[in-house]
Amino acid sequence: MRPDTESHCSFLSSFTSSTIPVMHLCVSIFVEQVTAPFLHVGGVSLMTLLSWPIALHFFRMNKRGTFYTHSLSIVCVCVSVRQVAILSLFLAVLFALYLVPLGMYSPCIKEKGTLGPAPTLIGHRGAPMLAPENTQMSFEKAVEAGGDGLETDVTISYDGVPFLMHDSTLRRTTNVHEVFPNRTDAPAAMFTWDELEMLSAGSWFLQRDPFSTASSLDVDEKVRVQNQTVPTLKEFLNLAAQHERLVIFDLRRPPRGHPYRDAWITRTLEVIHNESSINSSQVLWLPADQRSLVQELDPELQQTSGDHASLEELQEEHIVRLNLHYSYMSQEQISTNLYVVSQPWLYSLAWCAGVHSVTTNALHILKKLQRPMFLMTPDEYSLMWILTDILSAFLITAVFIFHWKTITSQTDNPDLIDLDCWKLQVLTLINL
Repeated sequence: MRPDTESHCSFLSSFTSSTIPVMHLCVSIFVEQVTAPFLHVGGVSLMTLLSWPIALHFFRMNKRGTFYTHSLSIVCVCVSVRQVAILSLFLAVLFALYLVPLGMYSPCIKEKGTLGPAPTLIGHRGAPMLAPENTQMSFEKAVEAGGDGLETDVTISYDGVPFLMHDSTLRRTTNVHEVFPNRTDAPAAMFTWDELEMLSAGSWFLQRDPFSTASSLDVDEKVRVQNQTVPTLKEFLNLAAQHERLVIFDLRRPPRGHPYRDAWITRTLEVIHNESSINSSQVLWLPADQRSLVQELDPELQQTSGDHASLEELQEEHIVRLNLHYSYMSQEQISTNLYVVSQPWLYSLAWCAGVHSVTTNALHILKKLQRPMFLMTPDEYSLMWILTDILSAFLITAVFIFHWKTITSQTDNPDLIDLDCWKLQVLTLINL
């Protein structure tokens, strides 16, 4: 990845209150980079096609400004300012496109043998395109699809049971409005575990179909979706331990008045150490709060940071991995996970840039990718560039010659005098 891409996105983010426009700009930059060779071909092809109407218009305008006389053996061509402007603009854009590869960069233009391994795939809340997010079914689907890791979000119930829930409330991903209609907007952490067990965590998936994939489920899978419940952190960790998968999770601090507001970190560690079968080395510990204490209690946890800091600062905090939004994509000196990368072209860009792992919603799609999209060697790109420009120049020249011959052949009288041109010549001679 070109080193200034990440710095540009970071710089822009620091000057705006909303990251959405910046993210859209970064996406545009990434699209341009990964498809750069083909954008050049597309641009040159478009200008080649436009040469037909431009040449036709140019010579039709020129026909009204042609003066022939055999006796004086003079050919007068009256070219308007508009004609010159149109042709000049066309040629300027065309030659700029011919030369634009000189300043073009794409990380997927690489010498043979220099492409690194594919980034490992971490299922974002499991496999949310195949099953309801943050459910056992979703994580099992992620494992079946070949995911190397599992990502989730952890909240602690009012009676101290860490469970999986991304949102601060239960409204979006459960039927809380049916079971507890008066507590629809209550914080998820203010429910006891017994109350949480009463909820369905899967019916919403079939009703809303967030990824338009529910129709791909068979009857048995749809029944299984309906029966999904809110899982505990213990169940999640045991599943990961059973299949030897890495885990990473955000940990939401309980609200004020919650019995575990100040013990949320230690309670989570208790589950990891005493209630689950997972090895600490499988856990990418993301919460930044009380990091020094966590490092002291369990040095085997892989300390992971969501902040982009200098290598020295990261080493001081015992950080071994970064977890960053894909807009910060760059070649880091430390293992980096990017989120959320679900498009094949964006995954290809991450692969070419040497990213170590990505969190994705589309695990089952990206796992099938055998090589990055748009990957080519510099020699292959140079050949494509040169052949494209030569073929374009040949076709455009042929188009202009064809229209010139067609227009001139339509002049039946060799002594034709166009009055507009004649008047122009007379005025020119008078002025002289």
